[in-house]
Amino acid sequence: MDITVIGAGVVGVTTAHALARRGHRVTVIERLSGPAEETSRANAGQRSYGVVYPWAVPGLARKALFWLLERDGPLKMTWPPSLETLRFLFATLRYANAPGVYGLNRRAMLRLGEYSRQCFHDLESAHDLTFDGEHDGLMHLASTPEAMTEYLATSELLSELGIAHRLLGPEDVRAREPGMTGSGPLFGALRFETDGTGDCHGFTRALAASAESLGVTFRYGTTVTALEGDHRQIRGVRVSEEGGGEEVLDCDAVVLCAGAASPKLARSVGLFLPIYPVKGYSLTVPMDHPERGPYSTIHDDRYKVVSTRLGDRLRATGFVALSGFDRRIPEARLETIRRSVASRFPGAADMSAATPWTGFRPMTPDGPAIIGRGTRDNLYLNTGHGTFGWTFSAGSAELISQVIDGESPALNLDPFRPGRFAE
Repeated sequence: MDITVIGAGVVGVTTAHALARRGHRVTVIERLSGPAEETSRANAGQRSYGVVYPWAVPGLARKALFWLLERDGPLKMTWPPSLETLRFLFATLRYANAPGVYGLNRRAMLRLGEYSRQCFHDLESAHDLTFDGEHDGLMHLASTPEAMTEYLATSELLSELGIAHRLLGPEDVRAREPGMTGSGPLFGALRFETDGTGDCHGFTRALAASAESLGVTFRYGTTVTALEGDHRQIRGVRVSEEGGGEEVLDCDAVVLCAGAASPKLARSVGLFLPIYPVKGYSLTVPMDHPERGPYSTIHDDRYKVVSTRLGDRLRATGFVALSGFDRRIPEARLETIRRSVASRFPGAADMSAATPWTGFRPMTPDGPAIIGRGTRDNLYLNTGHGTFGWTFSAGSAELISQVIDGESPALNLDPFRPGRFAE
C-alpha cells in the first residue's frame, strides 16, 4: 500500500520504519526542517518501560493543588487558565475519580512498555543506530520513608506483570551510583533493571536514515492542511510547502502521528482527540567530571526531576506545565532543575552553561496513547503518548502496523482505542 505518515517525531519515524519493513511504500510529511525537531528534540532521555503510569492518577486534585502552591512543585499552570486548559483538567479529574480506571490503564501501559522494550532490542540488534543508547536500568529515588512504602506497593504490581526490578537501600543506591555524593535525602530506591536511556533526537535521525534506505520518502518543510475524502475513506492528503503551492497526495492509508498537532487534523474528519500540549523543560550540558555524574537515569522524587547520562553529556528534565503552546522558558523552572542536579550530583557539570529546551508532550486526559483505526476505513492513529512517546514509540509502531496489515495486534488495544473519548 501507499501509506502517508503525518509527523516525523520519534513516533512517526518508528511507524514509517515498521511499515517499510513490511513492504509498504511510505511517505512521511513533516512541517519542520527535519526529524525529531519538536517534542522529540531534547526530552528526558529515559526509556522507562517499567515506570509508565496514567496521567489521571487518583487523588490528583489534592496533589495538584499542593504542587501548584509549592515553589519547586512539578506542576505549573498559566493563570488565568485558558478554556482549553480547564476542559482538559475537568476531563482528567473525571478519569482520575472513575473507579478502577487507573488500575486498568496502568496495567495496559506497563504491558505496552514491556512490549516496546522488546521492540527496541530488535531494532538495535538489526540496525547500526548511534544515539548514546543503553539499557543499564533506571532508579526512582526515595527521599522520604513514605516514598519507600509506596514503592513496596508498586513492587507487587511489577512482580505480577513480570517486570524486572529491585528495592534498594541507601548503600546499594550509592554503590550503583558512586557519583551521587550530594546532600539530598535518601531512604532507598526502586530500581527498574532493564529500563533504558538514549538520545531520542539522535535515535530518530538515525532511524530516519535507515527508513530512507528502505525506500521511505520524507517531505520536510511541508504542512498538511486537510485530509480529503468521503465518509468512508481518506482519498488524499492536501499539503502545502514553504514557498510553494498546494497539492493533494494520493494514498491508500493515512497514519496520524502528529503529537499535539493531531487534534486539529482529526477534527476535519469528525474525530475528537482531547490531546493537550503538556509542557516540559530540560537542560543539556557536557559533563566536566563524568565520574561524578549519573551512571544511567535517576529520578529525583524530591524535585520530580530526571537526570540522565547520554554519553559524555548530562540531561536533566522536569515539570509539567499547563500553558498551551507557550514556548517561553522561565528561569525559575531551570533553577529548580539545577537545584535537583546539585543535590544529587554536585560537580558533575556546569549547569549554568547548559542548553535549555522546552517541548509539548501530547497528553490524553486519561493517560493511555491513542492507537488504532479512526473514523475512516483507512485512517489510523498513533499519537497522544504524553510523557512516554520515546518509551512507547517502538512498540506502538509495531502495533499500528499490525492493525494496518489486518493482523491481530500483539497486545489488547482496547485501552488505547481512538473513539473512547466519544463514549
